Amino acid sequence: MKRFLIPLLAALTLLAGTTLSTAFAADAPAQATAVEVPAAAAAVAAVPRLDSGDTAWMLTSTMLVILMTIPGLALFYGGLARTKNMLSVLAQVFVIFALITLLWAVYGYSLTFGGDGRFFAGFGRLFLDGIGPDTLSTALPTIPEYVFIAFQATFAAITVALTVGSFAERMRFAAVLLFAVLWFTFSYLPIAHMVWGGGLLATHGALDFAGGTVVHINAGVAGLVGAWVLGRRLGYGREAFKPHSLTLTMVGASLLWVGWFGFNAGSAGAANGAAALAFINTILATSAATLSWIGGEALYKGKASMLGAASGAVAGLVAVTPAAGFVGPIGSVVIGLLAGLACLWGVGGLKKLLGADDAFDVFGVHGVGGILGALLTGVFAAPELGGTQGADFAIGHQLWVQAQSVLLTVVWSGVVAFLAYRLTDALLGLRVREDEERQGLDIASHGESAYHY
Repeated sequence: MKRFLIPLLAALTLLAGTTLSTAFAADAPAQATAVEVPAAAAAVAAVPRLDSGDTAWMLTSTMLVILMTIPGLALFYGGLARTKNMLSVLAQVFVIFALITLLWAVYGYSLTFGGDGRFFAGFGRLFLDGIGPDTLSTALPTIPEYVFIAFQATFAAITVALTVGSFAERMRFAAVLLFAVLWFTFSYLPIAHMVWGGGLLATHGALDFAGGTVVHINAGVAGLVGAWVLGRRLGYGREAFKPHSLTLTMVGASLLWVGWFGFNAGSAGAANGAAALAFINTILATSAATLSWIGGEALYKGKASMLGAASGAVAGLVAVTPAAGFVGPIGSVVIGLLAGLACLWGVGGLKKLLGADDAFDVFGVHGVGGILGALLTGVFAAPELGGTQGADFAIGHQLWVQAQSVLLTVVWSGVVAFLAYRLTDALLGLRVREDEERQGLDIASHGESAYHY
């Protein structure tokens, strides 16, 4: 399958570019995104003015997203790993968070929000130049720009950290970090700018409230490509690769669910009705997906598992992310129900079809859930279905726009990821030696063990 990947992605890139340029030529109504000025804030004052309530909420949301990543995502992935690789997964997530938040301040924020452009912003905010404690955000004029910068930094960090779950237990630590830098720079930043920073997709009406394309599809595709490029783990298909601690995975999933309220409701940019809508949708979609996953699992396997419940919750969180502030509560329930079943198939039947050793099913959950959520946003955002969009909203047109944004994200992330993996392999080597993989990356890469008996 891999030998067909590059020509396929190249062809899709040309197709996406041509399709987007023609389909977006017609004027499309600009839609609100997670980083645009919320309607309520825009109506409050023509002159930017600090709002302590909005600022407090956005500071809280930023901390919640940090909680999602460290320790939430780290524990979720760590519990799924085998005992000998537990610390390596924790280290990769933890250090990626530190690395990406630093790079975000150096150049990431500038290239995403520091100017105009179709694919990148500009260099006007390198090293956060020209920003002070009293500077208000131009995107969200009721909060300090430093708060907006910090909030967006957490999104960048968790997106890159998500890819760890696909290539876990076999990739060199230095290679993980180099890949993170390359993919962050050339995939996360342009897609974030195109969707949230006023770039190509934002100007033509793509809806992504909190990161269906920017975060989940982006990371899911990069992870899948990594699983293909690195190849399968030693013993895959012959040995039972069981999670070493479903207790930790459940704790991690719970922290993800709690932190996701900052992720989704925080993307309203203010303490307002949009935040309230995103908040309740995050509860309902996640609950629905949890139940639909374990229901499908019980029908197929005869038993509902704790891992299935945790995975279903994450699937619901992923799918509702692009829709959280655009759809009504009942729409979020439907999205959750469909996401649980779709992602259950994604980690089972689809995974077998793709033939990739996606260790912790990043594509099966984040890729599939993100694609489903992005497309369904174009349906349930309609006012007649309880959505928040205007009376002139057309489901058919919006579905077409959403489909193109999904296609562009898949192609862009896939091509960049493949090139980043190959360059990393040429410079450092991607995979650990066989003896190190058998020993486990905790000892081989970090010289320590998670447990001592």
